[in-house]
Amino acid sequence: MDNNPPIQEPVFLIEVGKITVNPFQPRKYFDEQKLKELAGSIREYGVLQPLVVTKLEEETDSGTTVKYELIAGERRLRASKLAGLERVPAVIKNVGLDRERLEMAIVENVQRADLNPIESARAYSRLQDEFNLTQREIASRIGKSREVIANTMRLLNLPTKVQDAISMGHLGESQARLLLSVDDIHQQDLLFEEVLSNSLSVRELKGKIDYIKSIERKMNPGTDQKKLGPLFDPEAESIKQRLEETLGTPVKVERKGDHGKITIEYFSVVDLQNLLQKIASQQPSPDYAPASEPAQVEEAPEKPQEEYQSEPDQSVEENTANEHYGPAHADDGARAPINLPVANLDDMEELKEEFSTQDEQPQEFTI
Repeated sequence: MDNNPPIQEPVFLIEVGKITVNPFQPRKYFDEQKLKELAGSIREYGVLQPLVVTKLEEETDSGTTVKYELIAGERRLRASKLAGLERVPAVIKNVGLDRERLEMAIVENVQRADLNPIESARAYSRLQDEFNLTQREIASRIGKSREVIANTMRLLNLPTKVQDAISMGHLGESQARLLLSVDDIHQQDLLFEEVLSNSLSVRELKGKIDYIKSIERKMNPGTDQKKLGPLFDPEAESIKQRLEETLGTPVKVERKGDHGKITIEYFSVVDLQNLLQKIASQQPSPDYAPASEPAQVEEAPEKPQEEYQSEPDQSVEENTANEHYGPAHADDGARAPINLPVANLDDMEELKEEFSTQDEQPQEFTI
């Protein structure tokens, strides 16, 4: 066994004014507050980890000018300038070719975990595109598996605003990979916004995605997804299930932004009256926040209808804005929908009052 200690590379004090930033530096985002904190630490303890630079010599009329190009340690260099240091400790590497400088910059930063996932992905992409390295070759140089390299590079397939959120630390890499599993761009965007607004954990996000995919599996593969877009709204599905459990009848919920329409099916006039009583008896959920300006509900112009008779063989004709279902007898189980366009759940009470003034005849109301 070789017990010899590793060879220590010499460390030099170099003037900060002679160090230029590496054009191949993969790190692009620097947190200003953290830089100030690091500057305070450097004032007190100095630069504990030397920078890594390469020496650049340029011939001029007055002789040879020596400068240094940074390979790794830009955060420390920036913080040292904030702290007012004139010189910083650095290790000098002999790196000449652009390819070697890029590889060195990436390796040094990735091994120190200095890069966020998007910066790493872009750096790997440059190695692949500009220097024709395969993912396996990149993995060998970085010291990671090919699968890790491939998964990191896939993050670049996300929309720009999602990549920015990852770079800023607002979205975790695991959450971002889950979003990649959602093929529908609109649904992916909805989930992204929900993660940010509701601080969804990885487990919660996965649960929502699994739920959406379970709905997709039940759909007819030939159905136009744009027409069935509302089915992929988890919140609308949750409202639908709650209403169906409460009312005991099929319910359809359609949302368009902050507005929407609820359609409730009933099977007889008696069934309709029972539904109205259930709606009237419901109290708003304690965690429900009504809209600041509830939409006004107006009664649509009443269409002439035949007077309802109590005899069981007398039919009641139901009309909706969408379809004509024909006679709906009290005892034959025919379905007739109630279209309830609402802006929020508080409109339910107003709709009940409107229904109660129409001689027990269901009407359609529009916002």
